[in-house]
Amino acid sequence: MKKTVFFLFLNFAFALLAFTQDDQPTDYLSPAFHAGRREALRKLMPANAVMAVFAYPVRTFSNDVDYTYHPNPDLYYFTGYKEPHALLLIFKEPQHYKDGSAYNELFFVQKRDPEREQWTGRRLGADGVKKELGIKMVFDGAEYSDFSIDFSSFSKIIFDALPGAGIGENTAGDLAQLTAIFRRQINLPAGFDEATTDDLLFVNKRLNATNAPRIFSYLSKNLVNGKYKDSSLVKSYIAAKDSVERKTIIAGLENMKWNNGLYSSFTNQLRGIKTPEELALLRKAVEISSIGHAEVMKAIRPDMSEREIEGIHDYVQKKYGAEHWGYPPIVGAGNNGCVLHYEENNKMSIGQKTLLMDVGGEYHGYSADVTRTVPVNGKFTPEQKIIYNIVYDAQEAAFKLCKEGSSFEEIETTARSIVAKGLIKIGLIKTEADSRIYYPHGCSHHIGLDVHDKGSYEKLKKDMVITIEPGIYIPEGSACDKKWWGIAVRIEDDLLIKEKDYEILSAAAPRKAEDVEKMVAEKSGFDDIKLPALKSSEKKKAF
Repeated sequence: MKKTVFFLFLNFAFALLAFTQDDQPTDYLSPAFHAGRREALRKLMPANAVMAVFAYPVRTFSNDVDYTYHPNPDLYYFTGYKEPHALLLIFKEPQHYKDGSAYNELFFVQKRDPEREQWTGRRLGADGVKKELGIKMVFDGAEYSDFSIDFSSFSKIIFDALPGAGIGENTAGDLAQLTAIFRRQINLPAGFDEATTDDLLFVNKRLNATNAPRIFSYLSKNLVNGKYKDSSLVKSYIAAKDSVERKTIIAGLENMKWNNGLYSSFTNQLRGIKTPEELALLRKAVEISSIGHAEVMKAIRPDMSEREIEGIHDYVQKKYGAEHWGYPPIVGAGNNGCVLHYEENNKMSIGQKTLLMDVGGEYHGYSADVTRTVPVNGKFTPEQKIIYNIVYDAQEAAFKLCKEGSSFEEIETTARSIVAKGLIKIGLIKTEADSRIYYPHGCSHHIGLDVHDKGSYEKLKKDMVITIEPGIYIPEGSACDKKWWGIAVRIEDDLLIKEKDYEILSAAAPRKAEDVEKMVAEKSGFDDIKLPALKSSEKKKAF
C-alpha cells in the first residue's frame, strides 16, 4: 500500500513538472509592484471597508474551443495573476484568521489539475501564487465557501459590476460559484443594478459642456429600448434640472454600502498615473507598434490585401515579443477607412487610395494605440494632402496643450476648432458645429492595461499616457464634391505627460506627410519574400 501511494505521488509530481515553463520573458511586473499597488489601494479605501476584484470569465470561440483568455486588468494590476476563476479580497484594516493570525487580503484561485494542465497549460495553484507572486493568504477557490467572513460588519463593500458565468461554469471554486457565494454573503439587494450604476458614475465623470448633448442623447436612447430600459436611476439623472441635482444623485450612489462608485474611483486614480515599471512596458508596446507601422509603409503596394497588411503588423509585433493585439486591428483602404472601427480587413486589393491603419500591440498586458494614414502609391493627391494637413495641424495644436494642468476638454475643443476651420475653408462645412459630420469622435483617451484605459478625464497629470487622435472621414456619397469622397485620415500618437511638456512615445512611425512619403519610398525587407501559389486556387479544367 505504501509503495502504491508513493508511486501515485511520484506520478503526480512528474505530471506537474512536465507542464512547467522555462525560458520565459524576464521583464514582467514584479511581485513588489503588485504588492505596492495593493497597498496604494488600501490607503485610498475608507475605514472599515473591503474591496473585491474578480477574474474575467472564460468565453467560447467555437464549440469546444475557447477564446485566448484575457485577464481582468484590475486583477492583474493588483496581483500579477493571469488565470480565470479567481477572487481577491482586500481589507482596509487587518482581519484575523481562525488560528489567530492577522491578514489584510485573501486570494482564491483555481487549483492545480495535472489532467487539465496537459490540455490547457500550466496553472499556478495556491502554492504557485504564494511562491511566484508573493501573496501569502492564498487558497483554492473551492475553499471560499468555508470562510465565515462577516460582510455585515463592514461599512463599505466595494466591487465592480459582478461578472456573468462563462460557458460550462457552476462547479466548486469556479467563477460562477465564487460570484454566487459573494453575492449571497454580502446580502446584495435583489434590485441593485451594479452595471447601470457603474455606467452612470462613468459618464458623470466625463460630463462637460462640450459632450453633454451626446451623453444625454445616449442615455435617453438606451432608456427607451436599450440597456437602461425603464431604469428609474437613469430617468432621475436625465430629469435633474441642474448640476446640483445630478451631484446629489451621484453622491447617493457613492455613499451606498454596496459600492461600485468607489471601485471605479480608486482604480481610475491608480491606473491613470503610470509608475516607472509600467512606463517601461508601455514604451516597449508603443515602440514595437510604431516600428510595425513604419515597416508597413516600406512594404506597401497597391496589389496587397488589407489582411496582408495586417499580417505584416502582426509579424513585427510578434518578432519583438508582443503577445497580442491591443484591440482588433483596423486596416481600411479608401472608403473602408471611413468606418471608425472597421475590423473586416478583407479587401483583396488596397488599390491606389489612402490606407488608414489603427493598429497597436499588447506587450505584457500594456497596449499601444497608434494610427497612421498612408498613400498607397507613395504620394498623396492634392485633395488627400489638404485633408491630411488639416488633421496634422489639429494634432500639432493639441500637442501644445499636453502638460500637467491642461484639461481633456481643452484638448478636444482645440483640435475640433482646427478641423472645423480647415473644413470651412475648403467648403465642406458651413459652421464649426458641422464638424461632427466628418469628425465624429473624441480626440484623446488614456492607454495602459486597457487600450481605452482607466483614468481621470479632468486635468492632465504627470505620468499619464494618453492618445491624441484627430481625424476626418468623408464617405462616398457625402454631400460634397466627389473629389473628396473616400478620403479618410486619422493620425494617432501616444504621449507621456510631463510637468511642463510631453514626450511622443510613437515617434518611430513617421507622422508628417512628407516623412510618410519618404518612408513609403524606402526598400522593405518584406519585398523579397516569395511564397508558392496555392494549388487549391487553380482553376479546374472543364470536361
